[in-house]
Amino acid sequence: MSHKFSGGCEHVHTHADHDPIDNHTCHCSVCKRVTGQPASHVAFFNHGDLAVDHPEKLKKQPFNASNPDGPLELCTCAECGAPIMLDDRQERIRVIVPNLMGYDASFPPASYHAFYDPAAGVPRPADGKPVHEALRPDFTWPAGR
Repeated sequence: MSHKFSGGCEHVHTHADHDPIDNHTCHCSVCKRVTGQPASHVAFFNHGDLAVDHPEKLKKQPFNASNPDGPLELCTCAECGAPIMLDDRQERIRVIVPNLMGYDASFPPASYHAFYDPAAGVPRPADGKPVHEALRPDFTWPAGR
C-alpha cells in the first residue's frame, strides 16, 4: 500500500498518511550536534500519525545528551544504525529529518525557521520564510498520554 510519506531504512520503515503538524528548519544547538548539519529540516507528526513497522528493531538513546531524561529519544535501526525517527516518551509527537531518515526529495519544504539565535553569529536566514527564536507562535503541543 502506498502512503503519503514514507521513509526509514531497509530494515525499519516509517510512514504517515497525514500531513505533519509542524514543518520547519531547525537552528537549535541539539539538532546541529546530533545531525552535523548547520540547520536541519524537521517535521513533527502527531504521535499516532507516524507509524513504524518494526519497533522491536529500534535502538533508542536520548536525543539531547545534556538532558538524558528529556522526552525525545533518537531511534536508530539496531541492524544498520540508520537514523529512523525521534520518538516522544510522552507520546505527543514523532519527528523526522527527511534528508537523514529515508524520505525522498518530494517531502514538503519547511515553512519557517525555528530556534534561530542571532547571538550564534550565523547570518539571519534570508529566504523569505518567517524566522522565530522558538517554534512558530501558534504551535500547540498535542496532548500526550
